Amino acid sequence: MIKPGHNAAFVHRMEDVLDLYHEPYDPSRPVICFDESNKELHKHVRDPLPAKPGAVARYDYTYERNGTRNLFMMSEPLTGWRHVNVTKRR
Repeated sequence: MIKPGHNAAFVHRMEDVLDLYHEPYDPSRPVICFDESNKELHKHVRDPLPAKPGAVARYDYTYERNGTRNLFMMSEPLTGWRHVNVTKRR
C-alpha cells in the first residue's frame, strides 16, 4: 500500500517508467526489464486420474517438496527478446 503523502511522487515516477514503453525503438538505448522469482519444485506423489468423457484429468493435492529454484527473467519488450536463467541459489 502506498503511504498517504507519497502518492504524487510515486505516480510521477511510475509515469516516467511507463513513458519509456511509448518511445520508438532505439538500438543505442534499449529498454531492458528484469525480474526474479523463487519457485518451489513439486513432485507428484500419486498418478493423476485420467480424463473421461465430460471430465478433465484430476490431480491429487498431495505433493512432495523437491527443492527450489530461482528464475531470473530479462526482456527487451520493444524487440520481443527475452531470456530466463534458472539457478539453484540466488
